[in-house]
Amino acid sequence: MARLVVVSNRVPIPKARSTTAGGLAVALRDVMTAGSMWFGWSGRLSHEPSNHASLLHARGVTYATVDLAAENHRGFYVGFANGALWPLLHFREDLMHFRREDYAGYLRVNATFASALESLLQPDDMVWAHNYHLIPFGRILREQGFCGPLGFFLHIPFAPPSMLEALPVARDLMADLCAYETVGFQTEDYARDFRDCAQRLLGATVDGEWVRLKGRRLRALAVLIGIDAEAFAHDAEHAVRDKIVQRVAASLSGRRLAIGVDRMDYSKGLPNRFEAYGRLLERYPEHRRKIHFLQICPRSREEVEEYRKLRIELDRLAGRINGRFSELDWTPLRYNTRATSRKVIAGLYRLSGIGVVTPLRDGMNLVAKEYVAAQSQEDPGVLVLSQFAGAARELGEAVNVNPFDPDEITDAMHLALTMPLAERRHRHQALRATIFRATAQAYCHRFIQALERRGQTRDGGCSTPN
Repeated sequence: MARLVVVSNRVPIPKARSTTAGGLAVALRDVMTAGSMWFGWSGRLSHEPSNHASLLHARGVTYATVDLAAENHRGFYVGFANGALWPLLHFREDLMHFRREDYAGYLRVNATFASALESLLQPDDMVWAHNYHLIPFGRILREQGFCGPLGFFLHIPFAPPSMLEALPVARDLMADLCAYETVGFQTEDYARDFRDCAQRLLGATVDGEWVRLKGRRLRALAVLIGIDAEAFAHDAEHAVRDKIVQRVAASLSGRRLAIGVDRMDYSKGLPNRFEAYGRLLERYPEHRRKIHFLQICPRSREEVEEYRKLRIELDRLAGRINGRFSELDWTPLRYNTRATSRKVIAGLYRLSGIGVVTPLRDGMNLVAKEYVAAQSQEDPGVLVLSQFAGAARELGEAVNVNPFDPDEITDAMHLALTMPLAERRHRHQALRATIFRATAQAYCHRFIQALERRGQTRDGGCSTPN
């Protein structure tokens, strides 16, 4: 059986893995079995890039990491990956900042990754690269002679041709993606956008999920990522006894709790969400003093100007809402920008009567699925979900909203607060069945199965399209 080698920007090394483990680490937990390898950046910066990986072995898994040169990392991560690709693939062309020197740094880091991994690979390894940081990685690895199965999964949205063409190096990146044999996306919409881009920008031929380009054939498919719903439900049930969760519960004084949990990012629709909550208190005064809204949004990418501006805006909106509506014994909006453990968040989800998940654009959004898993089946809360989150394709029983319309979010929150118990149970039962069926394990199994089949039926050798 081929060894699985996972490649990602960061590596969740065991000593750093805790209750704050990221979504990718949680999603791939079941497939990182004895004999597998996880490769990526160590988190350390140096004057020169590392040519050799540092190895750590834990529970039979090898964790291989490399240091990056500070100058290359800034161009790679801050400049191109998050200054150009992230906004463009979240349909924010207006926030895209493209610089040739950043793109050069992006290519250099991908070359560093490929060079350091090459010496660790065995001929029959199966390599699975993840996310927008590593688009050129597969092409460079192929050029270095690796001929094993090579797959890529994009955890964020993909843009249609008319939008992707705004990026000056769009054709180069599309050719790089086509160097992989299997390319996965969160939804069929994004997979179709990729196939359309391959056809329009590269002249590829498309037949269903298959893309043929210069004698090679690759498969571009949707593979819906899930969670370990059973484990999260168990954690949430027990987390309500956590001291922090109990303190929050006591502080509610019998009031309802609405919750939002997002990384602080302009794609999450946080200003519209805050505005919608303020309008709820204005338009539906019967909810005043009867609800707290808790928004947890850890700060991120503060070296990027747009993120600093977002934090200032959220500070202003939170102050305005609390200044207008708060009373001596009631603060309507609680706004926390510090990282919170998964255990505490699971317990807070279970306390909450409303889960508000309203990104402007999202690949999947596992918060929505975690909120559903955490709920009590006897007295479940209501999920308010953006129609532009990938999860909305599966979770049709949520209260779906257009996140660009604060009034629609307001009405959805009012509906959730007034929804009869019988309807809440009916919606939750359907949502729960979905997330328990489409698990993280099922996601991994489907993608790896598709990649294995491509490895067995590879046509055109391991050459890459030009």
